[in-house]
This record gives sequence, structure tokens and C-alpha cells, in this order.
Amino acid sequence: RKELIPLIYSRLLRGIATLLIALVIPLFLGTIARAEFVDDQRALLETIKAKVELSQKVLAAEGVDDVKLAQERTVLDQLVKDALAVAVAFRPKLDDLNQRLADLGPAPEKDAVPETEVVTLERERLVRDKSAINVLLGVAEDLTVTIGKATDDIAERRRVLFADDLAKRIELNTLFSTEVVEAAQQGVTTLQKSVTSWFKFVTKFKLNSMLGATFFALLMAVAMFIAGRRAFGGLYSRDPLNTAPSYLSRLSVAFWSTLIPSASIAVFLAATYYLFDYFKVLRPDIREILVALFQLIAIVFFVSRLARALLSPDMPAWQLLLVDPKPARLLLLLTSLTALVTGLDNFTNVVNEVQGAPLVLTIAKSFYASILVGLLVIAISLVRPVQDSDRLLFNKNIRVALFLLGLLPIFAALFGYVGLSRFVTQQIVITGAILVTMYLGFKSAQSLSREDAFVKSNVGGFLRDHYKLGDVSLDRIGVLSSIVINLMTVAIGLPLILLQWRFQWEDIKSWIVSALNGFTVGSVTISLVGVLTGIFVFFVILALTRWFQKWLDGNILSRGKIDSGVRHSIKTAFGYAGMGIALLIGISAAGIDLSSLALVAGALSLGIGFGLQNIVSNFVSGLILLAERPFKVGDWIVAGNTAGFVKKISVRATEIETFQHQTVILPNSELINAAVGNWTHRNKIGRVEIPVGVSYASDPHEVSDILMDIGRSHPLVLKNPEPFVLFQAFADSSMNFELRVHLGDITMSPVVQNDIRFQILQRFRDAGIEIPYPQRDVHVHTDRKSFEVKEMGLEIPKVNAIAKARAKSVKT
Repeated sequence: RKELIPLIYSRLLRGIATLLIALVIPLFLGTIARAEFVDDQRALLETIKAKVELSQKVLAAEGVDDVKLAQERTVLDQLVKDALAVAVAFRPKLDDLNQRLADLGPAPEKDAVPETEVVTLERERLVRDKSAINVLLGVAEDLTVTIGKATDDIAERRRVLFADDLAKRIELNTLFSTEVVEAAQQGVTTLQKSVTSWFKFVTKFKLNSMLGATFFALLMAVAMFIAGRRAFGGLYSRDPLNTAPSYLSRLSVAFWSTLIPSASIAVFLAATYYLFDYFKVLRPDIREILVALFQLIAIVFFVSRLARALLSPDMPAWQLLLVDPKPARLLLLLTSLTALVTGLDNFTNVVNEVQGAPLVLTIAKSFYASILVGLLVIAISLVRPVQDSDRLLFNKNIRVALFLLGLLPIFAALFGYVGLSRFVTQQIVITGAILVTMYLGFKSAQSLSREDAFVKSNVGGFLRDHYKLGDVSLDRIGVLSSIVINLMTVAIGLPLILLQWRFQWEDIKSWIVSALNGFTVGSVTISLVGVLTGIFVFFVILALTRWFQKWLDGNILSRGKIDSGVRHSIKTAFGYAGMGIALLIGISAAGIDLSSLALVAGALSLGIGFGLQNIVSNFVSGLILLAERPFKVGDWIVAGNTAGFVKKISVRATEIETFQHQTVILPNSELINAAVGNWTHRNKIGRVEIPVGVSYASDPHEVSDILMDIGRSHPLVLKNPEPFVLFQAFADSSMNFELRVHLGDITMSPVVQNDIRFQILQRFRDAGIEIPYPQRDVHVHTDRKSFEVKEMGLEIPKVNAIAKARAKSVKT
């Protein structure tokens, strides 16, 4: 015993030490993890604070333009999101600390029983951690307020810049001085020297690179043009033989004949610039001038192509604006000149900025360009086309509106508001062209969504020939294509219009990001990215469920020789389970809190109580049918007055195909609550009865032998149980027999009954056995007052006096 005591004591100490280590180490590691988390968030807040201070310095500098303000707005928007993310990250930690402090309870009062030192130290540590987190939350809140003020200041400064640019008045006498002429001459000379020196450099050192880049850009543009022509050939080209095309046909041709060439030119210009820049062909000054030149080419080509599509002077039948050929050519020329003047104005602005030309030259150039554009717009309004039609009208109202629009930049420029005048001319030309194109896009999508429109297109013919798609599928693709065209029209046209109205790409990107990440409606935050993600996840899981159903049926259930009805029930159960899982995961992926669905469940329960009893009853009945399987797909059932084969069992109703090939849809609740006969429930074995009557002159034993022989000889009749002949009754006119046979497949009973009846008729004729008609014996008795007719022991009332006198005893 003395030897065991030290051993027990040492093991007890070792166990206590192990227990203490197991308890202390997790607490120590948790303390370290919490400290690291707080330090990381503190460092992140310091980084955000430094970026905010840097942004404030940039905004405080002089000469900050609208582009720089928009860029800083984007930076601040991201910083406020980061600050809010820090605050959100602290929320679970703070809730945990509050819960643990609540579990420990408040500190005991002086007169109360003192608590252990461990509890006191733990409470103090939790209070310190909570205080540190509250301090950081206060820093995050201060940063959010600071960023909000800076954002509001940026919005106000941008508004002031825009208003000053439009409302700034220029003294016109400065625009007619010799300084303007000299500056213009100097600018032309400088531009000529810059372009010449660059071209010499390129031809000497970068000629192969420039030619190769131009070739590949041209190849890309041609490929896009050919692909567009092949895809929308029927909606692109005008048919000269069609002298009366429909409005929608003209609209589609106008849209695609504008979009495809314009997109091809845009691809060529963008690819050329990118490849030139990639191969180091461009100098910094030439790069900006080339971009402005490409913009000029794109604007003039797009506007002239759009005007040609609307006016179609060569094919008047395809016009959208009903104008005679001569005025149409004049309108086309004036419209192209308007676009050219506007494009040249933008181009010279860039050239002046690159060369550092005097500001008076830029103002004078914009002054003359605005007046010239206004005059061209007035000239367009004065062109006299033909009168009203059912087309898109170039009527008096439109001409008056164009005349007033032409006067606006002229008067604004003459009163010295050159900035406003230039802004108006840009909106007339560029924004007007964009709006007209969007209108054509919407109308073209409408024409494509018409019935059989996509089927008759080249793309529809290609899909039909190569993928064997039917007209219904192609028509659905056409509707989907029209939706895509509408979305693309808005996605492309709306940003372009916003850019013309002095918004920056940073603004548009910020709005798009805000819309995708989420926007708040009341107390609900809607995230388009979350919604799209949830929809995508739902359809992916649903597709996987469909694939699993096919794999399970083809590789597991079919090999197990399982009945088709059972296989259908198993597949249906997996389908509904997969759909439910996909729905729950999709809702979670969309960012919707599943706990909030309790309100929906309450609303559904209320709806069930008022008007959805039948639907829920049928749904529950469908689940019972799938689980208990009183019948399955392919069974021959009888439900009330309906008899036929089960074709489909869903959660609401069951489809039954009758023998007349009529589909009857029965609610599942009726099949659960009423009696249902199933001929093929356990197996397909069934008994068939064929009744037949013979005359009293026939030998009943011979009749029985003939019937037994017929039953045994049929190939579909089972040998066990063997056929049986029942002498059923002595009827009024015949002796009634019934041939009972068992079949291995009861669904073949009509065939078997038909064959047996033919054989019975033939064998009875050969044997001289008569199948009689109904017979009766009628006895008539007369006396002086009345007579009685006795038939089957029944008395018939008296008849009239003439019948009494003439009645005789008749036996029939």
C-alpha cells in the first residue's frame, strides 16, 4: 500500500495537469486569434483612413476636372464599402462578447459573496475586448461619415462645373481678332509637321508592324461583317423585287443594315488602335489625335448609314421616312454634313488640346461649328417631302421641332453661350442618332418575336437543317432573341447617351456595381448578382437532378428488372426531392434569409384555410399515391365511370388514357377517397367470362364439351387454372352457359373474347346447336264480361268490348 500511494498521487497530478492544459490552451489560442482579428481590422481601418486622406488632398488641389472628380468618386465608393465591411465583420464578435458577459452576469456588490478570481479576470478581459471593438466601430463610423461628406462635395462640384461650362458667356469680339487666324494657321502647320514626322518614323522603322496590324484589323472587320450578313441576311438586305414590303420588314432591314456595318467599322478602328499601340507604332501625341480621328470616322459613318437606312433614296419602297427620291438624297447629304461638322469640332478640340493651342481658338472653332450645325438642321427642316402615310412620318410637327432645335444653338452662340451651343449641337447629332437606332432596335426585336419570323430567317433555316429543330422550338428561340436584342439595345444605347450628357464611365460603372451588388427598397436589399446566382444555381441543380434520374433509371432500375410503374414512382420522388433542394439552395444563393420564409408559410396556411384546400388535398393525395402505389403507370384501372391505362401520376392529378384514346385527368383526391379498381395491381393474371345461351332442344353436355374444347385450345388461355364451364340458369328462352378462362395478361381480354366468340358461333353451327331468340307463351281466355291474358303467371287488365267479342285462343 505504501508503494501504491506515490504512484496514485503522481498519476492524479498528471491527470489534473492534462485537464488544465486542455482547458487553458484553447482559451489561450482563442485569445490570440481574437487579438489577431482585431489587429487585422485595425490595420484595415488605418489603410482606409490613409486612402481617404489622400483622396481629400487630391480634391483640395486646384484645376480638378470632371473626369478626376468621377474617378475619386469611384475610389470613395469602394472605401465606404470597405469601412462597412469592417463594421459588419465585428458584429458576430460583438454579439458573442455580449452573450458571454450576460452568461457571467454583473459583478457582485460589496456585501455579496465574492466571486472567484478566474471569473473576475474573464469579465475584465471581455470588457476590454468589447471596448476595443467599440472604438474601432466608432472609427469606421467616422470614416463613413467623412466619405459621405466628400461624396456629396464631389457631386456638388461636378454640378457646378457642368453648369459653369454651359452658362459661361464669352465676349464675341475676341472671336474675330487676328489672334484667332494666326493661332489657326499655327495649329495647322504644327499638325502637319507632327503627322509628317511620325509617318516618316513609321515608314522607316515600323512599316511592317503598321501594315500587319492594319491587315489583321481589316480581317476582323470583314469576318464580323460576313458573319452578320449570313446570320441576318433576310433581315439585312433589301429585296428590289419586293415593291410592297411590310413596315416591320422595312424596320428590321433599317436596323440591321445600320448596326452590322457600323459594328464592323468600330471593330476595325478599335483593333487598329489596339494593334498600333501594342506594336509601339504610336507616339503619345499621335495616339490622342488618332483616337479623335477614329471617333470622327465612326460618327460620320454611323449617322450617314442610319440616314440611308431611313431614307433609302435608291429603293423608295423600303423607306421608313416617306420622302421622294430627290428630297431623300438632299436630306442624306445634309445629315451627313451635320455629322461631319460635329465630328470635326470634336477632332479639332483634341488637336488643340494636344498642341496647347490658345483657348480663344477652341472657342472660336466651336462658335462657328455650332452655328453651322444649327443652319444645317434648319435646312433639313425646310426640305419638303411628300405628305402623310402610315409610315414613320417626316411630317410638319417633326419639321417644326427640327427648326426650333436648329435655332437654339445659333441663338446660344450669338449671345455668347458657346459651351451651351456646342452641347446642344452634340445632343442633336449624336444623341439623336443613338435614340433613333434604339428605336429601330426595339422595333426590330418586335418583328423578330412575331410568329414564324425567326423560322424564315437564315439563322432559323440553319438551325432547322443542322440541328433538326422544329418550328415551335425555332419560334421560342426567336422570342428569346428578341428579348436579348432589347437588352442589348438598352445596355449599349443608354450608357452612350449618358456619356453624351457629361457623365463619366466611372459613374456608369459605379451605378452598375451598385445595382449588381444590391440596392435597398424599403427594408429589403435586392442584389441582382445574388438573384442571377440563385437562378443559375437552381437550374444547375435541377439539370443535375434530371441527369441523375436518367442515370438511375438507365443504369440501376432497368438492370434490376424493376416494374416500370415502380421505376416511374422512384424517378418522380427523386425529381421532386431534387427540385425542392434546388429551390432551397437557389434561395440561399440569392441571399434571401430562409427564416423570412416563415411569413410566406403563414400566408400560405391562411390561403389554404380559405381557398387552397382542394389544391393541398390533391398534392397530399399525390404524395400518398406515389408512396403507397395502389396503381402505377401502365396499370389498367377503373375509377367511377372512367376506365383505362394510367399514363402519368403527378402530385396534383393522374392522367388516364381510355380505350377510346381520350385522356382523362382525375384529381388525386378523388382516387384516394373513392373506390378504384385495378386489373393489374399485383400481376396481369385475370379471368374472362363469355356467356352464351342455347335452345332447350340442345344437349347440355355437348354444349359444355364444345365450350371446354374452345377454351383449352386458345393459345392465350392459361392451362392452370384450367377453363371452366358453368351451367348458369334455365332462362325463358334458353339454357344459359358461361365459359370462364384465365389469361396471363388481362389486357388481352378483348382479343381473347373476340376469338372465342367467333369459334363458339362456328362450332355451334357445325354441331347444329341453336342460339335461340327470346320466346313467350301467351294464353287468352274470354267470357261474357271480360277476358284475361296470362303471361308468365301475370294478369293483364281488361280490354275493350270489341276485343272481347273477337278474341280467340292463340298459342305463339
